[in-house]
Amino acid sequence: MSRPKAVIAGVGQTDFSKDSGRSVQTLALQAAFAAIDDAGLQPSDVDGLIPYKIGPSSEDLIAGLGLTDVRFSASTHMGGASPVASLRTAQLAIESGQADAVLLFVARNGRSGARVAARLGAQVPGGAFREGLEQPHGFSTPAQWYALFARRHMIEYGTTREQLGAVAITMRNHALLNPAAMMYGKPLTMEEYASSKLIADPYLMFDCCLETDGASAVLVTRDDLVTGKTAPVDLLGVAEGHADSADDIVNRRDFFQTGLTKAAPRAFAAAGLQPADVDLALIYDCFTFEVIQQLEEAGFVERGEGGPFVEEGHIALGGSLPVNPHGGLMSEGHIAGINHIVEAVRQLRGVCDARQVKGARVAAVTGWGDLGDGALAVLGID
Repeated sequence: MSRPKAVIAGVGQTDFSKDSGRSVQTLALQAAFAAIDDAGLQPSDVDGLIPYKIGPSSEDLIAGLGLTDVRFSASTHMGGASPVASLRTAQLAIESGQADAVLLFVARNGRSGARVAARLGAQVPGGAFREGLEQPHGFSTPAQWYALFARRHMIEYGTTREQLGAVAITMRNHALLNPAAMMYGKPLTMEEYASSKLIADPYLMFDCCLETDGASAVLVTRDDLVTGKTAPVDLLGVAEGHADSADDIVNRRDFFQTGLTKAAPRAFAAAGLQPADVDLALIYDCFTFEVIQQLEEAGFVERGEGGPFVEEGHIALGGSLPVNPHGGLMSEGHIAGINHIVEAVRQLRGVCDARQVKGARVAAVTGWGDLGDGALAVLGID
């Protein structure tokens, strides 16, 4: 008996805003219903659930969707790398016969409710160490932690503020083509970027991602459940990785190595592809430098070449490797990166109108979490 194949059959999301006026449970259900409908299935077809660690639980969705026989549930604790890593969990569940249709979802009121940065600060690895040594000195936010990577890269490789700004402006330009983006209709110039307030040196305000109310969901199913309503997207290769000294940054022998450094080769090997085969990349853009770092650590460019790569326009629509055509976490919305998966699926289906990457057949999606956890999914369409 042949093993079932897992595919992404449906995606869905709510509007993204500063104040949703809805509970996170309601947001999750709206995205879930949209993903199930996109796949041409019924809620009763769902028998697996993978929630994000912050937000509604599996039980919330079981009740809200009226599910009667959920036989698989899991939770991946890798911060923003969790949604991409969860694609692998869903794939393993389906291919091992533990589930037929697994729903991944993230729902948050990250702007109007409890702020995302505050919640993350309380849950990253090495909590006792952070609380006892770092936080009393005011070293307590993701912007401060990740600024260490950016400043070190500037020192070692000559990365410039203008190159960071090129990332921010490219994400904003892409969002101007996406009516669903929070920053739609709000252009950004280099002058505005450079004069924005300092957050954590070298990060300025526009180096940082948005805080967002909203939800996204992805439905992974057996390929024989595909209804034909929308084109299924293949999970060609998915892998996760964890940084050495995963609970700390400053004690790493290789300062720039992250979980993605390890995950990317495994994902590409599983897909039988190379980074050069990718038509577009969805990069977890929590901060501008993290786009540069992940381009390097995933193997799209050599370490130290990411700054010139983005400055030369390669990541813009029409460039050699378009990145985040939807605007990303920086200009579409921050839904823990699961909205990157949604965009990848829509790009591969060819339904993205003005921001469509022409001829896209292979997409890579990264996840970044905690103090350097990483995941990469290679997605394709026939």
